[in-house]
Amino acid sequence: MAYDKFTKLTSSAVPLPIENVDTDQIIPARFLKATERKGFGDNLFRDWRYNQDNTPKEDFVLNNETYKGKILVGGKNFGSGSSREHAAWAIYDYGFRCVISSFFADIFKNNCLNIGVLPVQVSEAFLAEIFEAVEANPEVQITVDLEGQTVSLEGSETVESFDINAYKKENMKNGFDDIDYLLNLGDDIATFATQRPF
Repeated sequence: MAYDKFTKLTSSAVPLPIENVDTDQIIPARFLKATERKGFGDNLFRDWRYNQDNTPKEDFVLNNETYKGKILVGGKNFGSGSSREHAAWAIYDYGFRCVISSFFADIFKNNCLNIGVLPVQVSEAFLAEIFEAVEANPEVQITVDLEGQTVSLEGSETVESFDINAYKKENMKNGFDDIDYLLNLGDDIATFATQRPF
């Protein structure tokens, strides 16, 4: 399933300064029945967003209209816990295209890269600076440049680089998942097949 191409993103951000956010908090297990990547955004952080009677919790950031944008800024060790790929699906389906943190769980990070969410790991000092800037001005812009592998904050002189696997980087730039990547090589594969002896 193809997703939106990612080259450069400039956006305001939604701050979630909580460490050790695990995948069960991102998308509770009771919402994992669907097999398509649609509809999971409705239940992103469900137990943090809603009371038991389904009324929104006013103190949770996703229910605060002050904060908007395509970038989610999370605390250290974001995406820990079980390996459910639905957590990445929920983040994408909600509308986020990038998650910034000072550390990601490996499986969560790879699940994000597989479906078009860019996980950007920055230093703890820069993460703290981002949180402070967003709190002071919820409209402050963050720019994530995938080609240059940099992230910058409006009004700050800090520019940090981030790592990404070269294969995943090309897929993100083209909006490919692994199957799309292989399908894109269809002509090359067919040509190679004709050159092989029977």
